[in-house]
Amino acid sequence: MNEKELMTDLLSSEKQVISAYSTGITETSCENLRNVLVNNFKGVQDVQFKVFDAMKQKGWYTTKDAQDNDVMLLKNQATQMMNELK
Repeated sequence: MNEKELMTDLLSSEKQVISAYSTGITETSCENLRNVLVNNFKGVQDVQFKVFDAMKQKGWYTTKDAQDNDVMLLKNQATQMMNELK
């Protein structure tokens, strides 16, 4: 495996771990366990971002910034949904 393939595999693995922690956090009723999972989640999230950023810097993961009006539209939609749930 070359460096790009290794980093792609690592990024995919980190995303899966983040997903597993997220599920565990939302399904635990034990406050101590929840705190441990949240702390671990934050650590894995930091690693995931570092891998993503390194790949982006090397041109292996391209992204496109959203237009300001698209961001505002989605923000307004999310706010409206939250208000409807109250």
